[in-house]
Amino acid sequence: MIEKRMQELIKLIDQASYEYYTLDKPTITDQEYDRYTQELIKLEIDNPNLVQADSPTIRVGGEVIGEFKKITHEVPMLSLGNVFNESEIITFNKKIEKEVINPQYVCELKIDGLAVSLLYKKGKLVRGATRGDGIIGEDITHNVKTIKSIPLTLTQPIDIEVRGEIYMSKDAFKTLNEEKLANGEEVFANPRNAAAGSVRQLDSKIAANRKLACFVYHLPNANQYGLNSHYEALKFMKSLGFVVNPNIEIVANLDDLLKYIELWSTKREQLPYEIDGIVIKLDNLSEQIKLGYTAKYPKWATAYKFPAVEAITKLKEIKFSVGRTGQVTPNAILEPVRVAGSVISKTTLHNEDFVLEKGLKIGDMVVIHKAGDVIPEIVRAIFERRTGNEIDFVMTKNCPVCHSALNKEDGVSAYYCVNPLCDAKKIEGLIHYVSRDAMNIDGFGERIIEDFYNMGYLSNFNDFYFLKNKKEELQILEGFGERSINNLLDGIELSKQNSLERLLFALGIRHVGNKTAKILASYYKTIDALSKANYEELVNIPNIGSIIAESIVEYFQTSIDLIEALKESGINMTYLEPKRKQNSLFINQTFVLTGNLETLTREEATALVEELGGTVTGSVSSKTNVVIAGAKAGSKYKEALELNIPIWSEQMLLKNSKE
Repeated sequence: MIEKRMQELIKLIDQASYEYYTLDKPTITDQEYDRYTQELIKLEIDNPNLVQADSPTIRVGGEVIGEFKKITHEVPMLSLGNVFNESEIITFNKKIEKEVINPQYVCELKIDGLAVSLLYKKGKLVRGATRGDGIIGEDITHNVKTIKSIPLTLTQPIDIEVRGEIYMSKDAFKTLNEEKLANGEEVFANPRNAAAGSVRQLDSKIAANRKLACFVYHLPNANQYGLNSHYEALKFMKSLGFVVNPNIEIVANLDDLLKYIELWSTKREQLPYEIDGIVIKLDNLSEQIKLGYTAKYPKWATAYKFPAVEAITKLKEIKFSVGRTGQVTPNAILEPVRVAGSVISKTTLHNEDFVLEKGLKIGDMVVIHKAGDVIPEIVRAIFERRTGNEIDFVMTKNCPVCHSALNKEDGVSAYYCVNPLCDAKKIEGLIHYVSRDAMNIDGFGERIIEDFYNMGYLSNFNDFYFLKNKKEELQILEGFGERSINNLLDGIELSKQNSLERLLFALGIRHVGNKTAKILASYYKTIDALSKANYEELVNIPNIGSIIAESIVEYFQTSIDLIEALKESGINMTYLEPKRKQNSLFINQTFVLTGNLETLTREEATALVEELGGTVTGSVSSKTNVVIAGAKAGSKYKEALELNIPIWSEQMLLKNSKE
């Protein structure tokens, strides 16, 4: 009677687990499940001789091993080759098409966890093992048995090995780290590390308490089970009781493959678990066999890796550069590393305080990420990886170009070269003057500016407007011809018509950025009015603080001659009111841009919104009216969803701008 009841309870619990984890259609409540489990545990305690080896009560853990045994995989667990962008995906597809006519792919989410091999004999779980080096792994059966989404008994009594990914959900990860903080313990860096650390515990109770889960994604030798495709293998494994990720799609062409990647690049933040890419597999098994393997990877599959949010690399050197205002900036020279889709080899360290606050040393291993998905930045040094050979950072006290002593004002973290004859300051100022957000003079790259400066054609901003007098000389320079010089001169003439805010930004007035220039231009209307403004007047303008006010007053006290020279050259010195279109969808509305737009640059999209009466800000808040999201939209997209803020695509922006 007792044994029969125990068997009934095992059947009820196993069926409930299958319905909950595999079918996602539970038929009993959590309370009922817990009640059955507690009843079975009590019966097993009272009747230890009747405990079955595959009883679901082993999920609570309790087995402690002395060490991890090594196992050899009968079929090697090879890793996948990686692709990082659309062009590499296209190349992968072309290689497949050389061997396969009209290939069909299965696209799957790449779960960010720990690969596992699960071995069953006559439908019973007998071993769980890590990937290891692909040939030899470690036996983690005692911990695998505690994971509720891994069946202990299959729906068919067959011999089979499957591969999958053990992971930790975002919620479980958050709870675990909160517990660690409460206990004064070191937290895990991410869910993947937490999952890997959990399955490598000698005491299975620890793994049991970590709420791990598992998706199964591969069946070695699937054709031995009468299957013809990878998709059929996935369905077959699900029928056996395994949990297969539901977000799987068969695609018949490259366009659909890229759409799948774009979809999950955007939606990944909404998932309850972490993914770090998309796995692309040729569906037909006979075609997989035909293509075969390289020494390391299958030729019929690859993994598209999402651009890394963070990466680790070495800080090899710190070099100093001089900006247009004379500010001397430390810059990190890094071992090249891929972050957010591009290779990073250097980044700014901003100023002395930034380096000292982060405790950076030359030779450190550092974590970097792209701030705002654009600018690479060092997040922190990994102190525990120091060898003792690192070199302390020392801020230079002399300009790296003219070698004059640097000046550091009280209350300011930056050092400045105050030598008015410093070549680096002049060149950087000239480069800034022609840049897109400043006077926007096409054709002048950094190299051309530097060459023209060294040749004596450029020494100040007004010299641009006298280059037309040296046209014949310029045309005979190496790399220049009549057409290229004409383009430069046409761009210079066109720049004379710019609105005042562009000129103010181009002049390089210290602390006056693009937005501040717009505020000043719209307030004063002419450069003459601005040049006569005093400190008290300036600080009363919204968003103009004391530091900016002091800088503006100082600039016009020392630069009137330059302004007069630019006037004589025909430069517009007046604010040109934007011709705003009356569009109720934009007027007095606040917009935020996120992600990569297809046809517009960030600057063009911002200009369009502002032209139609809207305002563009950098962060999402309750005051945001619309978020415009492109591909690979990040945290701002998620914040908009949470705040129920309308989200427009680039196409919606363009469509609404015409209404």
